Amino acid sequence: LDYGTAFPAEAVHTLQPATPFSGSLAAKAAALAKPGLGTLAARSLIRRLAPMCVVGFGGYPSVPPVLAAALAHVPTLIHEQNAVMGRANRFLAPRVTAIATGFPKIGGIADRLRTKATHTGNPVRPAVIEAAGIPYPGFDDGRLRVLVTGGSQGARIMSDIVPAAVATMAPLVRQRLAVVQQARPEDVERVTSGYKGLGVAAEVAPFFKDLPARVAAAHLVVARAGASTVAELAVIGRPAILVPLPGSLDQDQAANAAWLGDRQAALVLAQRDFTPQALAAELVGGLADASRLRQAAAAARSVGIADAAERLADRVLAVAGLPDHAERSHEAAA
Repeated sequence: LDYGTAFPAEAVHTLQPATPFSGSLAAKAAALAKPGLGTLAARSLIRRLAPMCVVGFGGYPSVPPVLAAALAHVPTLIHEQNAVMGRANRFLAPRVTAIATGFPKIGGIADRLRTKATHTGNPVRPAVIEAAGIPYPGFDDGRLRVLVTGGSQGARIMSDIVPAAVATMAPLVRQRLAVVQQARPEDVERVTSGYKGLGVAAEVAPFFKDLPARVAAAHLVVARAGASTVAELAVIGRPAILVPLPGSLDQDQAANAAWLGDRQAALVLAQRDFTPQALAAELVGGLADASRLRQAAAAARSVGIADAAERLADRVLAVAGLPDHAERSHEAAA
Protein backbone atom coordinates (compact mmCIF):
# COMPACT_ATOMS: atom_id res chain seq x y z
CA LEU A 1 0.00 0.00 0.00
CA ASP A 2 1.21 3.51 -0.85
CA TYR A 3 0.38 5.23 2.42
CA GLY A 4 -1.46 8.53 2.20
CA THR A 5 -1.51 8.71 -1.60
CA ALA A 6 -2.80 5.46 -3.09
CA PHE A 7 -5.26 5.05 -0.20
CA PRO A 8 -6.47 8.58 0.53
CA ALA A 9 -9.30 9.32 2.91
CA GLU A 10 -12.45 10.44 1.15
CA ALA A 11 -13.45 12.36 4.26
CA VAL A 12 -12.26 12.90 7.81
CA HIS A 13 -14.78 12.85 10.66
CA THR A 14 -13.81 14.01 14.16
CA LEU A 15 -15.29 12.29 17.21
CA GLN A 16 -14.81 12.70 20.95
CA PRO A 17 -12.26 10.09 22.07
CA ALA A 18 -12.51 7.86 25.08
CA THR A 19 -9.94 9.08 27.59
CA PRO A 20 -8.43 7.58 30.74
CA PHE A 21 -10.02 8.69 33.99
CA SER A 22 -7.45 10.74 35.88
CA GLY A 23 -7.03 14.14 37.48
CA SER A 24 -9.61 16.10 39.43
CA LEU A 25 -13.22 15.08 39.99
CA ALA A 26 -14.33 17.53 37.31
CA ALA A 27 -11.76 16.12 34.89
CA LYS A 28 -12.95 12.59 35.62
CA ALA A 29 -16.56 13.61 35.04
CA ALA A 30 -15.63 15.21 31.72
CA ALA A 31 -13.64 12.13 30.74
CA LEU A 32 -16.61 9.92 31.60
CA ALA A 33 -18.88 11.95 29.31
CA LYS A 34 -16.58 12.04 26.29
CA PRO A 35 -16.74 8.38 25.23
CA GLY A 36 -20.52 8.38 25.52
CA LEU A 37 -20.84 11.50 23.39
CA GLY A 38 -18.29 10.13 20.94
CA THR A 39 -20.14 6.83 20.65
CA LEU A 40 -23.47 8.56 20.05
CA ALA A 41 -21.91 10.70 17.34
CA ALA A 42 -20.25 7.63 15.84
CA ARG A 43 -23.57 5.73 15.73
CA SER A 44 -25.13 8.59 13.80
CA LEU A 45 -22.16 8.63 11.43
CA ILE A 46 -22.30 4.87 10.92
CA ARG A 47 -26.01 5.01 10.08
CA ARG A 48 -25.24 7.66 7.48
CA LEU A 49 -22.15 6.05 5.94
CA ALA A 50 -23.32 2.42 6.19
CA PRO A 51 -19.78 0.94 6.26
CA MET A 52 -19.22 -2.72 5.46
CA CYS A 53 -16.54 -2.94 8.16
CA VAL A 54 -15.07 -0.66 10.83
CA VAL A 55 -11.39 -1.08 11.71
CA GLY A 56 -9.63 0.24 14.82
CA PHE A 57 -5.90 0.50 15.43
CA GLY A 58 -5.85 0.93 19.19
CA GLY A 59 -5.68 4.00 21.36
CA TYR A 60 -8.59 5.74 23.02
CA PRO A 61 -9.77 7.56 19.85
CA SER A 62 -10.63 4.19 18.31
CA VAL A 63 -13.10 3.22 21.03
CA PRO A 64 -16.21 5.28 20.09
CA PRO A 65 -16.38 4.34 16.38
CA VAL A 66 -15.57 0.66 16.90
CA LEU A 67 -17.96 0.36 19.84
CA ALA A 68 -20.71 2.14 17.92
CA ALA A 69 -20.22 -0.19 14.96
CA ALA A 70 -20.36 -3.27 17.19
CA LEU A 71 -23.58 -2.04 18.82
CA ALA A 72 -25.03 -1.51 15.34
CA HIS A 73 -24.02 -5.06 14.31
CA VAL A 74 -21.56 -3.77 11.70
CA PRO A 75 -18.57 -6.12 11.26
CA THR A 76 -15.57 -4.86 13.21
CA LEU A 77 -11.87 -5.59 13.43
CA ILE A 78 -9.12 -4.25 15.67
CA HIS A 79 -5.41 -4.42 14.93
CA GLU A 80 -2.98 -4.71 17.84
CA GLN A 81 0.51 -3.71 16.79
CA ASN A 82 2.33 -4.49 20.04
CA ALA A 83 3.16 -7.81 21.68
CA VAL A 84 0.94 -6.82 24.62
CA MET A 85 -2.60 -5.68 23.91
CA GLY A 86 -3.24 -2.09 24.92
CA ARG A 87 -6.06 -1.01 27.19
CA ALA A 88 -8.34 0.38 24.48
CA ASN A 89 -8.06 -2.80 22.43
CA ARG A 90 -8.55 -4.94 25.56
CA PHE A 91 -11.84 -3.13 26.14
CA LEU A 92 -12.92 -3.64 22.54
CA ALA A 93 -11.67 -7.22 22.07
CA PRO A 94 -14.77 -9.00 23.49
CA ARG A 95 -17.03 -6.80 21.38
CA VAL A 96 -15.45 -6.98 17.92
CA THR A 97 -15.82 -9.53 15.15
CA ALA A 98 -12.10 -10.19 14.67
CA ILE A 99 -8.65 -9.28 15.94
CA ALA A 100 -5.49 -8.91 13.85
CA THR A 101 -2.11 -8.96 15.56
CA GLY A 102 1.34 -7.66 14.75
CA PHE A 103 3.05 -10.48 16.69
CA PRO A 104 2.38 -14.24 16.64
CA LYS A 105 1.55 -14.25 20.35
CA ILE A 106 0.29 -11.31 22.35
CA GLY A 107 -0.24 -10.82 26.05
CA GLY A 108 -3.10 -9.06 27.74
CA ILE A 109 -5.84 -10.93 25.89
CA ALA A 110 -8.22 -13.42 27.47
CA ASP A 111 -7.76 -17.02 26.32
CA ARG A 112 -11.40 -17.23 25.25
CA LEU A 113 -10.80 -14.42 22.74
CA ARG A 114 -7.73 -15.92 21.07
CA THR A 115 -9.86 -17.76 18.52
CA LYS A 116 -10.75 -14.34 17.10
CA ALA A 117 -7.10 -13.46 16.54
CA THR A 118 -5.15 -13.77 13.28
CA HIS A 119 -1.47 -12.92 13.00
CA THR A 120 -1.07 -10.54 10.06
CA GLY A 121 2.09 -8.73 11.13
CA ASN A 122 2.55 -4.96 11.24
CA PRO A 123 2.26 -3.14 7.91
CA VAL A 124 5.48 -1.42 6.83
CA ARG A 125 6.10 1.41 4.39
CA PRO A 126 7.00 0.77 0.73
CA ALA A 127 10.47 2.20 1.44
CA VAL A 128 10.98 -0.57 4.01
CA ILE A 129 9.99 -3.26 1.52
CA GLU A 130 12.40 -1.73 -0.99
CA ALA A 131 15.20 -1.71 1.61
CA ALA A 132 14.50 -5.38 2.35
CA GLY A 133 15.97 -6.20 -1.05
CA ILE A 134 19.40 -4.86 -0.03
CA PRO A 135 21.78 -7.63 1.12
CA TYR A 136 23.49 -7.41 4.48
CA PRO A 137 26.53 -5.17 3.93
CA GLY A 138 30.03 -6.55 3.82
CA PHE A 139 32.96 -5.45 5.97
CA ASP A 140 35.30 -4.70 3.08
CA ASP A 141 36.62 -1.48 4.61
CA GLY A 142 36.93 -3.01 8.08
CA ARG A 143 34.41 -0.58 9.58
CA LEU A 144 31.35 -1.36 11.66
CA ARG A 145 28.49 0.85 10.51
CA VAL A 146 26.14 1.60 13.40
CA LEU A 147 22.76 3.31 13.15
CA VAL A 148 21.40 4.85 16.35
CA THR A 149 17.77 5.91 16.48
CA GLY A 150 15.63 6.54 19.51
CA GLY A 151 12.47 8.30 18.38
CA SER A 152 11.13 11.39 20.11
CA GLN A 153 11.08 9.71 23.53
CA GLY A 154 14.40 7.94 23.32
CA ALA A 155 16.90 10.09 21.48
CA ARG A 156 18.18 11.82 24.62
CA ILE A 157 19.46 8.67 26.29
CA MET A 158 21.04 7.58 23.01
CA SER A 159 22.80 10.95 22.83
CA ASP A 160 24.10 10.48 26.37
CA ILE A 161 25.11 6.82 26.25
CA VAL A 162 26.37 6.04 22.74
CA PRO A 163 29.11 8.71 22.48
CA ALA A 164 30.17 7.87 26.03
CA ALA A 165 30.43 4.20 25.06
CA VAL A 166 32.57 5.04 22.05
CA ALA A 167 34.81 7.17 24.26
CA THR A 168 35.66 4.15 26.43
CA MET A 169 36.99 2.21 23.44
CA ALA A 170 40.66 2.18 22.49
CA PRO A 171 41.45 4.85 19.85
CA LEU A 172 42.42 2.34 17.16
CA VAL A 173 39.22 0.38 17.78
CA ARG A 174 36.78 3.29 17.79
CA GLN A 175 38.27 4.61 14.55
CA ARG A 176 36.81 1.51 12.91
CA LEU A 177 33.29 2.74 13.68
CA ALA A 178 31.05 4.75 11.35
CA VAL A 179 28.03 6.13 13.21
CA VAL A 180 24.76 7.53 11.90
CA GLN A 181 22.73 8.86 14.82
CA GLN A 182 19.38 10.49 15.38
CA ALA A 183 19.47 13.14 18.10
CA ARG A 184 17.18 15.83 19.38
CA PRO A 185 17.80 19.21 17.73
CA GLU A 186 19.25 20.63 20.93
CA ASP A 187 21.69 17.69 21.18
CA VAL A 188 22.98 17.56 17.59
CA GLU A 189 25.90 19.95 18.10
CA ARG A 190 26.97 18.28 21.35
CA VAL A 191 26.88 14.78 19.90
CA THR A 192 28.56 15.80 16.65
CA SER A 193 31.43 17.54 18.42
CA GLY A 194 31.81 14.58 20.76
CA TYR A 195 32.36 12.16 17.89
CA LYS A 196 34.66 14.62 16.12
CA GLY A 197 36.82 14.90 19.22
CA LEU A 198 37.07 11.11 19.35
CA GLY A 199 38.10 10.85 15.70
CA VAL A 200 34.97 8.87 14.79
CA ALA A 201 33.21 9.30 11.45
CA ALA A 202 29.64 10.31 12.33
CA GLU A 203 26.54 11.84 10.80
CA VAL A 204 24.12 13.26 13.36
CA ALA A 205 20.70 14.74 12.58
CA PRO A 206 17.27 15.09 14.22
CA PHE A 207 15.56 13.16 11.44
CA PHE A 208 16.46 11.02 8.45
CA LYS A 209 13.93 10.95 5.61
CA ASP A 210 15.58 7.86 4.17
CA LEU A 211 15.66 5.90 7.43
CA PRO A 212 14.83 2.49 5.86
CA ALA A 213 17.82 2.86 3.53
CA ARG A 214 19.96 3.84 6.53
CA VAL A 215 18.82 0.69 8.34
CA ALA A 216 19.75 -1.41 5.32
CA ALA A 217 23.21 0.19 5.15
CA ALA A 218 23.94 -0.55 8.82
CA HIS A 219 25.68 -3.58 10.27
CA LEU A 220 24.01 -2.95 13.64
CA VAL A 221 21.09 -0.81 14.83
CA VAL A 222 20.74 0.63 18.34
CA ALA A 223 17.12 1.61 18.98
CA ARG A 224 14.03 1.61 21.15
CA ALA A 225 11.56 -1.23 20.63
CA GLY A 226 8.38 0.29 19.28
CA ALA A 227 6.24 -2.06 17.21
CA SER A 228 7.05 -0.32 13.93
CA THR A 229 10.79 -0.33 14.66
CA VAL A 230 10.76 -4.05 15.44
CA ALA A 231 8.71 -4.84 12.33
CA GLU A 232 11.02 -2.83 10.08
CA LEU A 233 14.17 -4.41 11.53
CA ALA A 234 12.70 -7.85 10.85
CA VAL A 235 11.57 -7.08 7.30
CA ILE A 236 14.90 -5.48 6.34
CA GLY A 237 16.83 -8.07 8.32
CA ARG A 238 19.27 -6.20 10.53
CA PRO A 239 20.59 -7.10 13.99
CA ALA A 240 19.89 -4.70 16.81
CA ILE A 241 20.58 -3.69 20.36
CA LEU A 242 17.13 -2.81 21.68
CA VAL A 243 16.52 -0.64 24.73
CA PRO A 244 12.78 -0.79 25.56
CA LEU A 245 11.18 2.41 26.78
CA PRO A 246 10.63 1.90 30.52
CA GLY A 247 7.67 3.02 32.57
CA SER A 248 4.74 1.99 30.38
CA LEU A 249 1.90 0.27 32.21
CA ASP A 250 1.79 -2.61 29.76
CA GLN A 251 5.57 -2.93 29.18
CA ASP A 252 4.75 -3.31 25.50
CA GLN A 253 8.21 -2.37 24.23
CA ALA A 254 9.83 -4.95 26.50
CA ALA A 255 7.56 -7.62 25.01
CA ASN A 256 8.24 -6.39 21.46
CA ALA A 257 11.98 -6.53 22.03
CA ALA A 258 11.81 -9.98 23.63
CA TRP A 259 10.25 -11.36 20.45
CA LEU A 260 13.42 -10.53 18.49
CA GLY A 261 15.69 -11.31 21.42
CA ASP A 262 14.27 -14.80 21.85
CA ARG A 263 15.08 -15.48 18.20
CA GLN A 264 18.71 -14.35 18.54
CA ALA A 265 17.97 -11.43 16.22
CA ALA A 266 18.61 -8.75 18.85
CA LEU A 267 20.26 -8.10 22.18
CA VAL A 268 17.77 -6.63 24.64
CA LEU A 269 19.09 -4.30 27.34
CA ALA A 270 16.85 -2.80 30.01
CA GLN A 271 17.47 0.92 30.27
CA ARG A 272 19.15 0.47 33.66
CA ASP A 273 21.64 -1.90 32.00
CA PHE A 274 22.22 0.34 28.97
CA THR A 275 25.53 1.74 30.17
CA PRO A 276 28.53 3.01 28.19
CA GLN A 277 30.52 -0.01 29.31
CA ALA A 278 27.84 -2.54 28.27
CA LEU A 279 27.34 -0.92 24.87
CA ALA A 280 31.08 -0.61 24.24
CA ALA A 281 31.51 -4.33 24.92
CA GLU A 282 28.87 -5.16 22.30
CA LEU A 283 30.41 -2.83 19.72
CA VAL A 284 33.85 -4.33 20.26
CA GLY A 285 32.28 -7.78 19.99
CA GLY A 286 30.70 -6.85 16.68
CA LEU A 287 34.04 -5.68 15.33
CA ALA A 288 35.71 -8.89 16.48
CA ASP A 289 33.07 -11.34 15.22
CA ALA A 290 31.18 -10.20 12.13
CA SER A 291 29.70 -13.69 11.67
CA ARG A 292 27.63 -13.22 14.82
CA LEU A 293 26.04 -10.11 13.33
CA ARG A 294 25.35 -11.88 10.04
CA GLN A 295 23.62 -14.70 11.89
CA ALA A 296 21.48 -12.23 13.83
CA ALA A 297 20.60 -10.44 10.59
CA ALA A 298 19.44 -13.72 9.05
CA ALA A 299 17.41 -14.51 12.17
CA ALA A 300 15.69 -11.13 11.96
CA ARG A 301 14.90 -11.52 8.28
CA SER A 302 13.45 -14.99 8.84
CA VAL A 303 10.59 -13.56 10.93
CA GLY A 304 9.88 -10.41 8.92
CA ILE A 305 6.49 -10.09 7.21
CA ALA A 306 6.88 -7.81 4.20
CA ASP A 307 3.30 -8.37 3.02
CA ALA A 308 1.63 -7.54 6.34
CA ALA A 309 -0.42 -4.74 4.74
CA GLU A 310 -1.88 -7.17 2.21
CA ARG A 311 -2.54 -9.78 4.90
CA LEU A 312 -4.36 -7.22 7.02
CA ALA A 313 -6.34 -5.95 4.04
CA ASP A 314 -7.40 -9.50 3.18
CA ARG A 315 -8.54 -10.05 6.77
CA VAL A 316 -10.61 -6.87 6.68
CA LEU A 317 -12.21 -7.98 3.41
CA ALA A 318 -13.02 -11.37 4.90
CA VAL A 319 -14.65 -9.79 7.95
CA ALA A 320 -16.66 -7.56 5.61
CA GLY A 321 -17.76 -10.62 3.63
CA LEU A 322 -15.85 -9.63 0.49
CA PRO A 323 -13.37 -11.69 -1.57
CA ASP A 324 -9.71 -11.17 -0.70
CA HIS A 325 -6.92 -10.23 -3.12
CA ALA A 326 -6.21 -13.81 -4.18
CA GLU A 327 -9.88 -14.54 -4.82
CA ARG A 328 -10.31 -11.34 -6.84
CA SER A 329 -7.21 -12.15 -8.91
CA HIS A 330 -8.56 -15.65 -9.59
CA GLU A 331 -11.95 -14.24 -10.62
CA ALA A 332 -10.27 -11.70 -12.91
CA ALA A 333 -8.18 -14.43 -14.56
CA ALA A 334 -11.27 -16.56 -15.09
